[in-house]
Amino acid sequence: MSTDRTRPAGRHDRSRPGTVPAQRPRRPLRPHQWFAERLLAVLSGQRPVHWMLGHTIGEAYDQLTELAPDTPLGAGCRRPVVRACHGSQPANGVVEAFASIATGEQVRAMAFRLEQGPDLRWRCAAIDLGGERLPAVR
Repeated sequence: MSTDRTRPAGRHDRSRPGTVPAQRPRRPLRPHQWFAERLLAVLSGQRPVHWMLGHTIGEAYDQLTELAPDTPLGAGCRRPVVRACHGSQPANGVVEAFASIATGEQVRAMAFRLEQGPDLRWRCAAIDLGGERLPAVR
């Protein structure tokens, strides 16, 4: 007979009720991945434009205010998702990124530029959306 009195009879594992199994720590999103998700939320109508106020500089906020009312990435009944997001660093403190956004069978391109300020925070400096909608490739 087991000397462990906290375990119910017939139970052989060492975990206790209410304990959470150890999980691999999630890798934090890179700045361009994080911004792609935020920009998608605004451009699909899930979030208001002013949600990006402290995260944009220069013309980027103006570009968002022009694009967002039409919710260009929110067409259809399905919620759009970031399929892929890639970035390159042409200079220190600058990331130029592009993402493919899927809404059901439709795929759109989104490009944006991030700049790191003296406070080390990344801010979006420019946004561009691909024009024509293409069917998703399976």
